[in-house]
Amino acid sequence: MRSLHFLLMGTLLFLATLPGAAQRVLLRENLAADTARSVFGPNRAYYNHFYLGFGMVAGPAAGTGAEVRYGSSAELVVGLRNKFRVSQALALGFDVRYARIAYYLAQTPQKTVPTSAQHHREYLALPQAQLEAFGRLNYGRRGNVIGRYLDVGGWGGWVLGTAHHYEDKPSHGAKRVTVTEHGLDYPRRWAYGVGGRIGSGRYALTARYRLSDVFRGGVDPQYPELPRWVLGVEVGWL
Repeated sequence: MRSLHFLLMGTLLFLATLPGAAQRVLLRENLAADTARSVFGPNRAYYNHFYLGFGMVAGPAAGTGAEVRYGSSAELVVGLRNKFRVSQALALGFDVRYARIAYYLAQTPQKTVPTSAQHHREYLALPQAQLEAFGRLNYGRRGNVIGRYLDVGGWGGWVLGTAHHYEDKPSHGAKRVTVTEHGLDYPRRWAYGVGGRIGSGRYALTARYRLSDVFRGGVDPQYPELPRWVLGVEVGWL
């Protein structure tokens, strides 16, 4: 009888410990999941996002004959931005982007780029694959968001293709005649420069200055340089 009593007591104690043991395991698993901190986020160790940009060509041409149509000459950008936080106030990063810039040429009697012939509409298109490295200064209080910032950096790129497009309206026979010349031999294939951004959240104002020349040296004729500034805006896909 005493042996049966001890057997029953042992069985009851064993069954009573099962829910507690299961509960302790679940509690440890939930704590680990709840306290795990992600390193990815707008204000964490690493973050990346896509963005769109649009800029207008600005500044003077280097000489007579290379004037452009301001308001029409512009750059369209699609890129991926990668950011690494160094401290609460400082971050480093790099962009990989596609940029297509088109210089719409002013049709004046002094025009020399790429010829002196005047057309109804004419432009040079230089699509590029670009890489930019930048340093970011964050300012103001914020949580896990982009916040307000100032970027300063340098960029370089490879000109993927070249095109000279012009359009005329003949007096008879057709409403419009368009011609596009590809594989031009007078533009440079490499481009580089410096730039900056001032932004808040997904929106930013941008300014970029091209240090390289559009046209190669040693060609005949030697063209005046096109305007070097591009001023624009960016919208991020956060």
